[in-house]
Amino acid sequence: MIEVTTPFTRQQADGLRAGQSVLFTGTLYTARDAAHARLCQALAEGRPLPFDLTDAVIYYVGPTPPRPGRVIGSAGPTTSYRMDAYAPTLLDQGLRGMIGKGLRSDAVVDAMRRNHAVYFGAVGGTGALIGRSIRSAELIAYEDLGTEAIRRLTVEKLPLTVVIDTLGNNLYELGPKEYRAQRAQQG
Repeated sequence: MIEVTTPFTRQQADGLRAGQSVLFTGTLYTARDAAHARLCQALAEGRPLPFDLTDAVIYYVGPTPPRPGRVIGSAGPTTSYRMDAYAPTLLDQGLRGMIGKGLRSDAVVDAMRRNHAVYFGAVGGTGALIGRSIRSAELIAYEDLGTEAIRRLTVEKLPLTVVIDTLGNNLYELGPKEYRAQRAQQG
């Protein structure tokens, strides 16, 4: 396991490769498609953002309300392609990492290469387990979006997988190729 901390610098990002498992510690921001639209609109209008994108990581999640004694409810990843229309703009502004599940568009992968960014995968269906890695959650913007508002999370050893690295290597492509090659060798 590779341990990654925030701020998530270019040096850290460039050292990761598709398929590696990481334990992520530090600050993440939650945002889904409605929040992404607002962030991009603010950038287009020259308004300040609610947090600095430089070396930041956004987790595509709309967490459920916390049970008594917890800081957050279930916090499983949402499907990432919903953010693909907005991700290149945010990556060009310094966003260094994204956490979600599922495939990404060619435009996002190109922006990741250009900006030395990483796409991490979190396992869908494990929201309650992921929630245990979250030490604090603070609503910081767009409260009217409810569970999809932007939150600042502090996480400790959040288990993730590098799905797409800064070179554009994609685990969703590499994994099946490797599997087919192994099957071919077995006869």
